[in-house]
Amino acid sequence: MTGDRVRFDAHVRMDAGPCYQQAASAQFSGRFRRVRRLGARSRQGRGVRAAWYDRQGPSSVLEVGELPTPEPGEGEVRVRLTRSGINPGDTKKREARFIGMAYPRVIPHSDGAGVIDAVGSGADTARVGRRAWVHGAQSYRPFGTAAEYVVVPEALAVDLPDRVSDELGASLGIPGITAHRAVFQDGSVAGLTVLVQGVRGGVSSLAAQLATWGGATVIGSVRHPSTGDLPGVAALVALDDDPAAAIRRIAPDGVARIVEVAFDANIDLDAAVIANLGTITAFATGADRPEFPFWPMLFQNTTIHLIGSDDFPPEAKAHAAADLTAAAEAGALSAPVAAVYPLDRIAEAHDAVDSGSVHGRVLLDLGA
Repeated sequence: MTGDRVRFDAHVRMDAGPCYQQAASAQFSGRFRRVRRLGARSRQGRGVRAAWYDRQGPSSVLEVGELPTPEPGEGEVRVRLTRSGINPGDTKKREARFIGMAYPRVIPHSDGAGVIDAVGSGADTARVGRRAWVHGAQSYRPFGTAAEYVVVPEALAVDLPDRVSDELGASLGIPGITAHRAVFQDGSVAGLTVLVQGVRGGVSSLAAQLATWGGATVIGSVRHPSTGDLPGVAALVALDDDPAAAIRRIAPDGVARIVEVAFDANIDLDAAVIANLGTITAFATGADRPEFPFWPMLFQNTTIHLIGSDDFPPEAKAHAAADLTAAAEAGALSAPVAAVYPLDRIAEAHDAVDSGSVHGRVLLDLGA
């Protein structure tokens, strides 16, 4: 730290060894004690309401109470949040599904929306008072958006157009940026046919809408026959009703790109419908070590991308943020909200996400 500037960017690489993590955690603990004094003084003794966990486990490890108000450091902005978006990755981090406890205390969630109320040195002072949507708040950082305030590097707080709701803004982060990468990693999709698997899901739904916004014809898959329109989907196929034949009737030469939510379960279908020189971009799988039909995919010159949003290149995240904002402002994106919980009921909100039975985004209401 420099002088009294409070920094919230203590960073422990997820693949670091235990000794390095221990040392970094000790360093962070010292910073946290210093933050408590300075943050409380900066808001005349008032803290902020937040949820956090000090150990990993079931939703019962989540605590709700008051913490020091974060102060933006160099190049950072502070956002007074109205909504916090919950993703499956947030609950998996809490459960230690992917990594251990990288920080001594974690305020969960990476996505949110609100108003910028303070900036650090080097950040644009004209942004104070502007609405913003936040992404990556808890990516390699300890303190996310399950709090009244969050501090992030300026680039992670994106201007939110007046016509776009806080609910949609808080739903764009991880799912939107993942969807954008899945659709556009290999360039424009204008004139192409794109298959989006599991099109009712959070990422897949946004991928379908982005692909359509980008000029593609989108085929969406669902588990069982379904009626009703889905945003961005030109044709819908059911996975339990000879989907390969249905897709080939729509795209006789195969689909140019596939957005895949269940690599292990769908890879045989993907191989059967991918066009020559096509690409499959997967962001999730059920099995840790899935098999796939090597020779058919080799003869089709198939490219497979495996993508994880935390480590996309910064320029890819910036491109995604700009396109997501433009598409949302144009009315080309929607993200149905299944439930909005108050902060005090964050454990219930996490359980709802983990249940897998909720169709739509789950958000926290953090007030005006």
